[in-house]
Amino acid sequence: MASLSRPLFRLYARTLRPSSLHSGYRCRIAVPIYYRCLSSTPPNLSSSVLTQLRNDLKTAMRNKDTARLSVLRAVLAEITNASKTNSPIANDLQLLALLRKRIGSAQSAAAEFLAANRLDLATKEDKQIAVMEEYAGSVKTVGQADIKDAVEGAIRKLKAGSEKLDLGSVLKSVTGSGGELEGKPVEKKEVVRIVKEMLESA
Repeated sequence: MASLSRPLFRLYARTLRPSSLHSGYRCRIAVPIYYRCLSSTPPNLSSSVLTQLRNDLKTAMRNKDTARLSVLRAVLAEITNASKTNSPIANDLQLLALLRKRIGSAQSAAAEFLAANRLDLATKEDKQIAVMEEYAGSVKTVGQADIKDAVEGAIRKLKAGSEKLDLGSVLKSVTGSGGELEGKPVEKKEVVRIVKEMLESA
């Protein structure tokens, strides 16, 4: 097939609008019968909390809830930016890690504002922290009691087999292939903390 001249190429590119293919997409034409679509929005994530964030953004805009609006815009922007990297936020646990990180930063900022006697700014940070903690609490994860039971079982199993008993071996036994927590929504930091505590008393 003969190649398109540059003016004709531009004509094809102009005549095919996003609405002629799929809402939210823009298309680049290579030849008359071939096109490539580029998504202008982040990929769908396996996250019920993300859906809640997006819906609540609209509500916050209507209600002029500045604290919630500021949090939601910042979090959603960070999710969008992460989707363009090799470390996208693809599930609720990764979203929880993001929220925890932002909560920690906000708490540090609030403390600094208090030390500088800027109560107005400290209060602003506290309001945003409350909003982020609300969403962080919406993420369902395996509870401490269940993690402790799993770790205790793994330690017993390793002891019975006279296997090496250290942080790495216990973590592998608990969260690795065949482990009781394999594939379950658990926070790795929490598992590590509990394993360390239980190894000290083992």
